[in-house]
Amino acid sequence: MDHAAEAQRTDLMTITRHVLNEQSRHPESRGDFTILLSHIVLGCKFVASAVNKAGLAKLIGLAGETNLQGEEQKKLDVLSNEVFVKALVSSGRTCVLVSEENEEAIFVDASLRGKYCVCFDPLDGSSNIDCGVSIGTIFGIYMIKDKDNVTLDDVLQPGTNMLAAGYCMYGSSCTLVLSTGNGVNGFTLDPSLGEFILTHPNIKIPKKGKIYSVNEGNAKNWDAPTAKFVEKCKFPLDGLSPKSLRYIGSMVADVHRTLLYGGVFLYPADKKSPNGKLRVLYEVFPMSFLMEQAGGQAFTGKQRALELVPSKIHDRSPIFLGSSDDVEEIKSLYASQSSIA
Repeated sequence: MDHAAEAQRTDLMTITRHVLNEQSRHPESRGDFTILLSHIVLGCKFVASAVNKAGLAKLIGLAGETNLQGEEQKKLDVLSNEVFVKALVSSGRTCVLVSEENEEAIFVDASLRGKYCVCFDPLDGSSNIDCGVSIGTIFGIYMIKDKDNVTLDDVLQPGTNMLAAGYCMYGSSCTLVLSTGNGVNGFTLDPSLGEFILTHPNIKIPKKGKIYSVNEGNAKNWDAPTAKFVEKCKFPLDGLSPKSLRYIGSMVADVHRTLLYGGVFLYPADKKSPNGKLRVLYEVFPMSFLMEQAGGQAFTGKQRALELVPSKIHDRSPIFLGSSDDVEEIKSLYASQSSIA
């Protein structure tokens, strides 16, 4: 055994160490936020293990129910939701939870209440499980003013109030991307250690990208600015090379690639879905928060995405997010349309 190499392995920046370092920058901190994050990390490890064993454990079959969004629930959806609800409640640091899989918000028993609200999609892209495409968990964390008198209105906050956001992608490797409002960092699960190790420190999205990501099957229903932008991606007028189209259909995977390589991810409103398709609290807000923290932008077609104020916990919104210059181009197309109107 190479003892020097083994000793070197202990000098790793794990996600626990990283979060504790962040905590030390706030002397007034009591460690509640760190404990909450450690429970989210545990949930991610559990789901990563379940995803890897899904075929073997016959977890892939349908659970026979349809969730609020009209999607058939997979057994892994149900399992992942239970895992995260239990992990978050048992942390003793949450007072209300919003999950994509639950029609109503979950209010934690008074004896276990803390001061945080967590909004999450336990298994985004779960329809892709059968074909081995990357899927993931998305989460956003808010502070609640009065944990003893928490109401639904406390949950319906703009994304600008978010304290932290992240996603965990279960694919060829298990990657957790996190921001606590001080930049974006990526961690990869080392299965031999059972630890998330810092592999992508201080992620910054390129100012302009060469990739656009959209479901072009909806093109006939798009509005003029979206159609014009995609046309410019394919047939640029300035003599530049066209952008490449990359669309996986799993938001976590598409946003992860956009974050690392640059470009733009768009899920616009259309005639079929005039309010967009993606949910504000646990898809649009966390991904927009990460994108802005990495130096990119997020736009709804009308405003900065994080300034939206949802009226219901499962509200939807159009979203354009990615490299700053690319999103700026989309904003100018919408601005010129509204000036004509």
